[in-house]
Amino acid sequence: MLERGGLAPVHWGCPRGLLQRTGDGRARFMLPLRCLLVLWSCLTLAVSASSEPRPNIMVFVVDDMGVMDSSVAFLTDEKGQARRYPLNDFYRTPGMERLAARGIRFSQFYAMSVCSPTRISIMTGQNAARHRSTNWINPGQNNAGPNGPDRWNWEGLRKGEVTLPGLLRGKGYKTIHVGKAHFGPTGKEGSEPLNLGFDVNVGGAAFGAPGSYYGEKDYGHGTRRAHNAVPHLGKYHGSKTFLTEALTIEAKKCVTKAVSSREPFFLHLSHYAVHAPFESDPRFAPHYRESGKSKNAQAFATLVEGMDKSLGDMLEHFEKLGIAEDTLVVFLGDNGSDAPLGHQHEVACSAPLRGKKGAHYEGGMRVPFMAAWAKPNASNPLQKKLRIPAGVIQQQVASVTDLFPTLLELTGVQAPDGHVVDGYRLQTLLAGQVDRERPERFLMHYPHGRHRSNYFTTWRDGDWKLIYHALPGERTTGGRIQFKEGHYELFNLKRDPFESTNVAKIKPAELKRMVRGLANALEEHDALYAVDSGGRELRPVVPNP
Repeated sequence: MLERGGLAPVHWGCPRGLLQRTGDGRARFMLPLRCLLVLWSCLTLAVSASSEPRPNIMVFVVDDMGVMDSSVAFLTDEKGQARRYPLNDFYRTPGMERLAARGIRFSQFYAMSVCSPTRISIMTGQNAARHRSTNWINPGQNNAGPNGPDRWNWEGLRKGEVTLPGLLRGKGYKTIHVGKAHFGPTGKEGSEPLNLGFDVNVGGAAFGAPGSYYGEKDYGHGTRRAHNAVPHLGKYHGSKTFLTEALTIEAKKCVTKAVSSREPFFLHLSHYAVHAPFESDPRFAPHYRESGKSKNAQAFATLVEGMDKSLGDMLEHFEKLGIAEDTLVVFLGDNGSDAPLGHQHEVACSAPLRGKKGAHYEGGMRVPFMAAWAKPNASNPLQKKLRIPAGVIQQQVASVTDLFPTLLELTGVQAPDGHVVDGYRLQTLLAGQVDRERPERFLMHYPHGRHRSNYFTTWRDGDWKLIYHALPGERTTGGRIQFKEGHYELFNLKRDPFESTNVAKIKPAELKRMVRGLANALEEHDALYAVDSGGRELRPVVPNP
């Protein structure tokens, strides 16, 4: 575990006190009256601020977990009721079921299609098109791709930039990072969470996948995957402690320490699970042996269940410490599912949704999202500020950029002037209500290749979704030509939620409207673009009649 060093001395802005001699020759230190008044004012403000109740916050992020990787049903039918599909019966997530029963879950919550862009969006409230870390960050080399923009933000977050933990720390929060970071490449400031507003870092580094989940393999240290060896966990080396369990134990210790110090905490518990390598968690392997699924699919399911046990353990720990009523839990995935169940562009890994992590279809960017007070109590003063109904499904569109403004408003913190926030507050949606002032839009910009989908942008506006293929003929990592019918795919997600019928050719007016909307959104976000072989930007162009 790494912690930040001691704080710099506080300067009150007063002149030095005056030394005077008493009648018996002793020295007496005298402060000018105006300094006493300043000191009294500061102490009064400090007492007032410390006496205000402030919620604890746990943002629980799961790597590579899509909306279908759970026994909790997130998708809904025509009447807005939860609808189960076969994958919901394959996975076992009782901790998620418990959280869902206590709060609200979203059926249309979006993340970027790969990890680093989402993680930086959570930290900043900005869409990836704006912060420009539009690809997963390769720790060792710039991975813009042959036709990617040269000026994309490979270095990720930098020390001194506005971040959610940095702002909360300024409000008196103990800010704790446990698990995967992946905010910047090796040797750059973003690779160390302590540079980004966190007081504590356990396990966070430049890479996204762990060297190993096994304590017996020292989490990758001394193996051929040592470049991805998880740091700060030496006490568990050689043991049978699975990585997910080790991170959970450390998170509980950090929370206990914060509570004992009477500090509100912001815990960013960001599991490496359920990212590859698909190493089976032996605690849960028997649950899937008769499933008929492949070895890797069974291992993936054990990673899901191990993550879920971590969630349940944290909820129980909050209860044990007596802080459950004062602790808000936010649960989400960082991109679409990476379940090894089929082709990246088909209905398989996220069925009934099409696609998976890295793809331009819904399965690549729809993720589970839930929010609940760890122990609901309508009379709790903190919960009165953010009322969350139990067991409700919210159907409005929302995204990872919304966490930043939502948590700042909850804690009474303002983003500094000049910091652009693309997200919208979720307070109305979290209350289970309809927010009619909120735009039903989402921009996902990926001007890179090769990956499961290459050089694409998606634009959600209401019921419509547009996919722009800047270089449709470039083969993906799966060897497939991405799209053979031009540059655009168009779907009405209300009528065709699983993207089975491209209507771009039969809805020309709608296509033009959506392309204009996409082009404007990219301009508004000051986006960078993929380029052709001559270095010319490949911007979306409204098609001719």
